[in-house]
Amino acid sequence: MAGYGADANGLVCGYRFLPGEPGQPLGTEDALQWLRRGADAADGFVWLHFNLSHAGALPWLQAHAGLPESYFEALHALGSRSTRIERDGQTLLAVLNDVTFDFSFDPNDVATLWVSLGPRLVVSARRQPLRAVDRLRAAVNRGEPIASTVALLEHLLGDQADELQRIHRSAADRVDDIEDELLAHRGARHAGELARLRRLTVRLQRLLAPEPTALLRVLSSPPRWMSAEERELLRHASEDFAVVLRDVLALQERIKLLQDEAATHVAEQNNRSLFTLTMVTVLALPINLIAGLMGMNVGGIPLAEEPHGFWVVVVLIAAFTLGLGVAAVYAVRRAR
Repeated sequence: MAGYGADANGLVCGYRFLPGEPGQPLGTEDALQWLRRGADAADGFVWLHFNLSHAGALPWLQAHAGLPESYFEALHALGSRSTRIERDGQTLLAVLNDVTFDFSFDPNDVATLWVSLGPRLVVSARRQPLRAVDRLRAAVNRGEPIASTVALLEHLLGDQADELQRIHRSAADRVDDIEDELLAHRGARHAGELARLRRLTVRLQRLLAPEPTALLRVLSSPPRWMSAEERELLRHASEDFAVVLRDVLALQERIKLLQDEAATHVAEQNNRSLFTLTMVTVLALPINLIAGLMGMNVGGIPLAEEPHGFWVVVVLIAAFTLGLGVAAVYAVRRAR
């Protein structure tokens, strides 16, 4: 899936949005002419989405897109790429995280989307196919009208929140099943799955939690071209996303409690196993002690010449063992 649908320059999809009309597909040649011609409000705006795994994508962006240098610095940044949205002059730079197209509840199935957003041009780029971008692309192909570049970003953030909510629901349903089995004392085998779900929620929380704060920071000092209606769109997107993140955080805490409960059940099982082993060892003590004494190759062993000596020893061992068993049971009952 790394290179699906990309053209010779790494363009996965491109659209031109005219006022009041659905998006029209756009190739790199048409996009290049549009960029060279310049645009005003009557020309609408353009969205270009690139696959950075394609060798031609980055050279084309550097040569023709007119993106700020901070965008390319963000592309080459090392380490954890937590979400951020910031201003660079009159351009918005966004580093967003989303689950991959083939997401399978693995913590590593999270990838990054880099977005540059101006009044007439939106450029997004990724190295792996992402669910939210695919949902946005499908909505544009269905003919949904998008009024501005900010509305496009708001739609993308909404798709991202919807996808995160879907993950939360699926994980919560699985946690419900595990919780029922834990309460029925059958959930010890799910410790690995709980750990995987917790790693997933922690990773999503760490990467996505800065997004609402970043949006509010941009809204406190927006670019001059952003209208009041567009600022309100982003404010609603920030609030919706914050609600989903709170749900993920609550699920994370719930998984932690279930892990503690599972650990308690395992400790109880270990204690019972250890108690059983101790009881067996105590009950076998008379057998081992008497067998050791009677097995010494020295003179004067009792009952050595007695015809029924073996059965006498067996009766003695049984009596000692029975006495120890009764004493142990009595001690356990007193302790309870």
